[in-house]
Amino acid sequence: MYQLIRAFLFLFDPEKVHYFSMNSLRLFCKVGFIKKIIAKTFKPASHLSSSIFDLRFKNPVGLGAGFDKNAMYLTELETLGFGFVEIGTVTPLPQQGNDKPRLFRLPKDKALINRMGFNNDGAEAIAERLKKWNNKQRTTNNEQRLMIGGNIGKNKVTPNEDAWKDYEICFNILHDYVDYFVVNVSSPNTPGLRELQEKDSLKKILTNLQIQNSKKQNPKPILLKIAPDLTLEQIGDVIDLALEIKLDGLVATNTTISRDKLITNDLQLAIIGAGGLSGKPIKEKSTEIVKYICQKTNGKIPVIASGGIFTAADAQEKINAGASLVQVWTGFIYEGPSIVKNICKDLSLKN
Repeated sequence: MYQLIRAFLFLFDPEKVHYFSMNSLRLFCKVGFIKKIIAKTFKPASHLSSSIFDLRFKNPVGLGAGFDKNAMYLTELETLGFGFVEIGTVTPLPQQGNDKPRLFRLPKDKALINRMGFNNDGAEAIAERLKKWNNKQRTTNNEQRLMIGGNIGKNKVTPNEDAWKDYEICFNILHDYVDYFVVNVSSPNTPGLRELQEKDSLKKILTNLQIQNSKKQNPKPILLKIAPDLTLEQIGDVIDLALEIKLDGLVATNTTISRDKLITNDLQLAIIGAGGLSGKPIKEKSTEIVKYICQKTNGKIPVIASGGIFTAADAQEKINAGASLVQVWTGFIYEGPSIVKNICKDLSLKN
């Protein structure tokens, strides 16, 4: 059924379809009995809960950052069965992001290219939205609640030497309203951002956040999201730093700037232009990096795996490589609202 719906939706602009689909789902979820039907239809296996970072995840399948940038659709995503959702990337000040069009489908490759550019409503507005969400969660006494990750970044106009200040601002504003943080220095769509993955720059950002965290009554786990385009030497530097400052975990990986081995023709790729590639083409590379991190650290650093996860077999591959949790994004677009249920169902048969 979803394949037919997808074929129709793929006739239209991807970004417009995204908001149309999620706003339609939100409308349905406002009707109590319809929401219950949706929740029952897409409810995943219930015995896959696990504790990571001292947090209880009701299942290991989450939604990666960039889908619900502004924490607008948490109720709807919870209804579809996600165990956790990473909101953002959030910047201190609101920003429009890059010029449209900025999201492109590559159906032959089961991939997407995006150059969104951290478009979001800003930390203050998103924190207020999350505050309302948390208050609602407390009133429903939901023991198996949706975990929320806060993916944070810097504003485009902030020079790299001052980037640590932007991460600190976002961290402090969102701290009371998210369950964990992910530091994003690996998006290819903000000029110069990936330079912050160099060890000295990264150490300044992360050490400062650890200091800020230590001052809080309830410290939150801090993770780092890395690019799939790093060399093994650069990944080694990240691992050394993570162990040195006792980082809580890593997210592997973000989108890639590579266009290797794509079926989509070069002319179409040239028309699309720059942006981060996600989906099936980065599955293998992402798994390799997850495996490398887990072997190099002897499993001491938990890893959330992201990249090319469409099926339970894809998720199992990441878990076998050492991942503690998995995130989907492009797979959600191509596989539809049953993706969490389908992955959890088959994972429950294997675990």
